[in-house]
Amino acid sequence: MREYACPHRLAGRWQFGCTVLRCGAMRFLALLLILFTASARAGDGALTSAHMMLPVVISGNKVSLESFVVRPDRPGKFPLVVITHGMPSGFGEEFFTELLNRSPVGYSKAAVAFAQRGYAVVSIMRRGYGRSGGGFSESARQTCDYLPAVHAASDDIIAAVASLRNEPWVDAEHVVLLGHSVGGLTVMAVAAENIPGVVGAVNFDGGRHRFSAPNQPCSPDNLVDTVAALGRTARVPVLWLYAENDQFYGPDLARRMFAAYSAGGAPAQLRLLPPFEPNGHNTVVLAPADTWFPSVDPFLEKLGLPTKTVIGAPLFAELPIPPGAVAACQDAFADYLANPDDAKAFAVSTHGHCGTGFGRTAIEAREPAVMKCKINSRGEDCRLYAVGQKLAGD
Repeated sequence: MREYACPHRLAGRWQFGCTVLRCGAMRFLALLLILFTASARAGDGALTSAHMMLPVVISGNKVSLESFVVRPDRPGKFPLVVITHGMPSGFGEEFFTELLNRSPVGYSKAAVAFAQRGYAVVSIMRRGYGRSGGGFSESARQTCDYLPAVHAASDDIIAAVASLRNEPWVDAEHVVLLGHSVGGLTVMAVAAENIPGVVGAVNFDGGRHRFSAPNQPCSPDNLVDTVAALGRTARVPVLWLYAENDQFYGPDLARRMFAAYSAGGAPAQLRLLPPFEPNGHNTVVLAPADTWFPSVDPFLEKLGLPTKTVIGAPLFAELPIPPGAVAACQDAFADYLANPDDAKAFAVSTHGHCGTGFGRTAIEAREPAVMKCKINSRGEDCRLYAVGQKLAGD
């Protein structure tokens, strides 16, 4: 792992008394399902999770943003981590269908890792994504002109932080932002506003798709110019994490963007993460958090933020691998179990193929699971195998 840093002192110190998991050789064992509402190991406490529609005010308009919360299940105020997502590829109807299908539970691996260290974590769907209101606001006004769209996205996160300050479990003076892909650009735009209480940000593989419309490719210079503009006013420390095999924003482009960003005086660090799968762009979504959290710990420590795990691994319930599942579906079921949300379902076909469905409730997740199973099995009969935290029918 290589690290690049611009020579700016990290500020904001404070003292605190605080969907792919590979089953590999574990395929012959019963797999484990996270249960947040149960107590963890003795003395460790527990985690709790919940969906919420977060009320915010953006440009004078009241909007609700779909959110997923994971935090320690005990009284007190916790440093806040706000997670924001990327943007789907594609155009037209396909693009907007994908927007509506997005869910804030996609970043649950990262959310759990922070929560175990004593943070309250809120994954936010920006306007127009999932069930968030307000309509999609991030279209480029001109071909490949990213900056206005990035500022529109940052308005959502600024409003979310302002709203979350009112929650009794939030320490509003110690807020960290985490953004992935377009969300990475978004948290840099928030950092450029130097919002009180926001002490740091983590940019995972930040960028914007190189096409703004069919057959209209964008030069990497557009991204470089965008981050350069953000870096001229940002004084909140930002950690840049890019996978060495990111197929969208590879190491060379990452270094170019980082140099442009830090040239404006923005305090920042760049670390390249080891390759992950064929395309490391989704490392923060798919990889176990312990593969990348060692790169985040030093950044948090320099900010005086918690790095020690204070809540042990949550209790698990045993669910067996679906009998006769093909290898890919054994992996898929491991993914299913590793997802901490209860609003999910898993379906299997007569010959061991499968499909996973998600929703806002477990009941809502059933139909998508069966439909995806039928698609993946090319029309075989499919039945529900698991719903939420239990086997179907239990």
